[in-house]
Amino acid sequence: MTPIEANVEEYLLWMRVHNYADTTISCRRRYLGYFSGFCLQRGIDEAAAVTFELLQSYQRQLFEHRKQGGQPLTVATQVQRLVPISHFFSWLRRSGHLKINPANDLLMPRPDRRLPEATLSTAEMAALLAQPDLARPLGLRDRAILEVFYSCALRRQELIDLTVPDVDFDRATVFVRCGKGSKDRYVPIGERALFWLRLYLDLARPRFTKQTAGQLFLSSVGTPICPDWLSRKVRRYLRDADIHKKGSCHLLRHSVATLLLEGGADIRYVAEMLGHARLETTQRYTHVSIDRLRTVHTAAHPAASLDVAMAAELARLIPSSKISLH
Repeated sequence: MTPIEANVEEYLLWMRVHNYADTTISCRRRYLGYFSGFCLQRGIDEAAAVTFELLQSYQRQLFEHRKQGGQPLTVATQVQRLVPISHFFSWLRRSGHLKINPANDLLMPRPDRRLPEATLSTAEMAALLAQPDLARPLGLRDRAILEVFYSCALRRQELIDLTVPDVDFDRATVFVRCGKGSKDRYVPIGERALFWLRLYLDLARPRFTKQTAGQLFLSSVGTPICPDWLSRKVRRYLRDADIHKKGSCHLLRHSVATLLLEGGADIRYVAEMLGHARLETTQRYTHVSIDRLRTVHTAAHPAASLDVAMAAELARLIPSSKISLH
C-alpha cells in the first residue's frame, strides 16, 4: 500500500468514527481510488507531493474524459469526483499530515441548473403498473415495488433498504431509515400501495423466505434485491409499456414529485416527503409541472385565447386553404 493509499484508509476510518453514511464512505473510497491511480501513473505516491497544478490536471482530465458511447462526464459527475478530493486534503491539513492544502484554491465546475429530462404522466404510470405478471409471485412482488415507488417517491436504495416492520399499515406510513445524509423520515403511503404490499406479504414473500423479518423486498432466492438489477427491471417494464423515456427508478421519483406539485401540493411538504435538505432541490420540479402553469396562464393572461370576432375576421380575409382555426 502506498503512503497516499494509507492516508485514504485513515481518512475513511475518520469518516466512520464521525458517523458518515456507509454509502458516502463507499463513494469516497471509489473516487479517491480513481485519484490515487491518477497520481501513481505520474509517479506520485504520497499526498505531500500533490500540487495544485496536479489537481488542475486531474480536473481537466475529468472534463475531457469520454465514456464508451463518446459522451462526456456530466458536470454533476465531475463535481461528485472532485469534492471527495477537496475534503480529503482539507482533512490531511487539519490532522497535521500536511502543512499546506493544495486543494484550497481548487474551484468546482459550476453546476448545471437542469430540469429532469422526462417525467411520466398518470396514463403512462398506469401502463407501467400493468406490466408485471400477477399470476406469478415475482410479478406480484414487482407490482408492489412499483406501487411503493409511485406512492412514496423513494430513492432506489431507500426502497431496497426497507424492512417489513418499516411499513405501518395502521398509520399508512413508511419509515425510511438512514436516507440520504443519514437522515430518517416518515413518508405517507396510499391505500392502493398498501393493498398490493399486503398481497405481496401474504402470497408472494413467504415463497422466497421463511423469515418473519428482514428486507421487505427479496429476490427469488431470499436475498436483498440488487440496485442494478432493480434499475434494469424498471427499464424493461418501461419498454414493455411502450414508454421510451430515459431513466428508471429515479424517473418514477421525478414523476411523483411533478404530479404532486401539479395536483396542488405545497412544495414544503413535497420536499419533506422526498427527503430534500434544501427547498431549492425541490423547486426544479415546479418548472416541470407545466400543466399547472398552463392553467394559470390561460386564466390570467389577457392574450391566452383567440378572440372569436378576430377569428371570424381572419377567416374572411385569409383563404381557408391557408389557415385552419382548428
